[in-house]
Amino acid sequence: MFKKYDVIVVGAGHAGCEAAAAAANLGSSVLLVTMNMGTIAQMSCNPAMGGVAKGQIVREIDAMGGYSGIISDKSTIQFRMLNRSKGPAMWSPRTQNDRMRFAEEWRLALEKTPNVDFWQDMVSSLIVKDNKVCGVVTSLGVEIESSSVVLTNGTFLNGVIHIGEKRMGGGRTGEKSATGITEQLVELGFESGRMKTGTPPRVDGRSLDYSKMEEQWGDDDGGRFSYTEVEKPKEQRCCWITYTNAAVHEALKEGFEKSPMFTGRIKGLGPRYCPSIEDKINRFAERERHQIFVEPEGFNTVEIYVNGFSTSLPEDVQQKALRLIPGFENAKMFRPGYAIEYDFFPPTQLGLSLETKLIQNLFFAGQINGTTGYEEAAAQGFIAGINAHQKVNEKPVLILKRSESYIGVLIDDLVTKGTEEPYRMFTSRAEHRLLLRQDNADERLSPIAHQLGLINDERLNKVNEKIANSLAIVQFMKEQSISKEIANPILEALETSAISQSAKLHNLLGRPQISINDLRKMSLDLDDYLNQFDRETIEQAEIKIKYDSYFEKELEIVGKMKKMEDKEINPEFNYHQLQSLSKEAREKLMKIKPRTLGQASRISGVTPSDVSVLMVHISK
Repeated sequence: MFKKYDVIVVGAGHAGCEAAAAAANLGSSVLLVTMNMGTIAQMSCNPAMGGVAKGQIVREIDAMGGYSGIISDKSTIQFRMLNRSKGPAMWSPRTQNDRMRFAEEWRLALEKTPNVDFWQDMVSSLIVKDNKVCGVVTSLGVEIESSSVVLTNGTFLNGVIHIGEKRMGGGRTGEKSATGITEQLVELGFESGRMKTGTPPRVDGRSLDYSKMEEQWGDDDGGRFSYTEVEKPKEQRCCWITYTNAAVHEALKEGFEKSPMFTGRIKGLGPRYCPSIEDKINRFAERERHQIFVEPEGFNTVEIYVNGFSTSLPEDVQQKALRLIPGFENAKMFRPGYAIEYDFFPPTQLGLSLETKLIQNLFFAGQINGTTGYEEAAAQGFIAGINAHQKVNEKPVLILKRSESYIGVLIDDLVTKGTEEPYRMFTSRAEHRLLLRQDNADERLSPIAHQLGLINDERLNKVNEKIANSLAIVQFMKEQSISKEIANPILEALETSAISQSAKLHNLLGRPQISINDLRKMSLDLDDYLNQFDRETIEQAEIKIKYDSYFEKELEIVGKMKKMEDKEINPEFNYHQLQSLSKEAREKLMKIKPRTLGQASRISGVTPSDVSVLMVHISK
């Protein structure tokens, strides 16, 4: 019935979709197995992509030929660049998306991708022979052979949904959980655990009074994730902000005795940085209110996502508390919020390629690795799909460094440090975030993608043209001067010191108070010159000029660390023979089996003196 596939991807969420597309675009024959063809790329939680650090990840996926950025742009109802008031390392693109259109665009993109086949069924077990995965078995009893398998099961592995005292099996509301895989993997020697996440109620937008809320519009000039020429939306939708209050908190507290979180029915660890509303008012009892973001689910639906009100309290408690929020006095609920518990596998059981250490050619990606968020899942799926293809074709696997991408930071953190709670990416996790900006993801990663075969010559040429143009702008501004007579009135208006003689535009732009647009007002020559370039190229040139000295220092640090980072360690090395290592270091190193000295240095419990011992041994 089925041919033998190069790659089988189990699960069609964000991780599974990117994994299937990446492997197929590299030339592998791919079978995408999902329990429901109608929910491919479902936005299970909020209808949004990007945000702080997450937006950088989406741009990185796009820079390498992944689909998440393009799909997000095609389904955008609002675009915002967050943190504009801070430095460029913090600028983070975010889109509010049309939930139905997002899923539709993903399915259409996959159906147009050669080499991707689909099968609707539940995978109940893996076919494993001689510690190598050889295919899958479905609930229908169908055996499908493959050279590799990527598991992207999301929240479906033995998923349990909680609403108050009610408890039901499910991987998502209205969809059954997946069984069999966890039990088999544990028998094979894998360690598993339980995590939880939650989602807020959805309400009827026609029943809300928006006059009592604060409007939150997108950026006037719009924007996009993708470096390709995806058309920007012709219109944007408004979002709103409102707040909880003491009455809301008291109503919620009335239901705490029936809360699965407080009664202990939920055992899994929840996300620290996206807590439920009951967790917020319990942990932050001193706060009088919490923000609620009122977000449309799409252009052509009245359904509203109540961001900030994630809960697993009984539905009647949810309804009572909601109606005490300003603007929600007459709110009609479409469906209640709920919490979901599911199985995950501590990611220290993986290599940096996301292949498992116990079973060859078996890869894990997404929430199965203990992460939370569409973007983190998509990034892992993208890398797992690439490496599944590379492995079965006996090509070098792709491992992105911490110094070249947020994706590299994400995977290194997971594999090296593990996680005891749902992992979420933040800019603070990246020690070289000044180099890992959203504006230069194409410059950093497109050459790697081109070498792999994920982007074509034309796209790489556009990246190189953008780099050359931004450098040309920098050079132009180094050569152009402005007289004090023209410059000083504008400088004084900007509350920065006047100049006593003519100055180079390049030097003036180094001042924090001055933008390139201010200089365009001073110099018609500059304004005429810049008219030939697009906004992103000009912006990148401005960033290069303003932060050039910081970049140089950061690159020096990267260079110094590179020597340690690149020193390879035999993954089969027996650390127990190095008695000069601490006992904890020997145990941790044997478990993680780091690929490099740099990775070994980041393992919790491995001290600087342990690293010195390793360095001496490797040198010998």
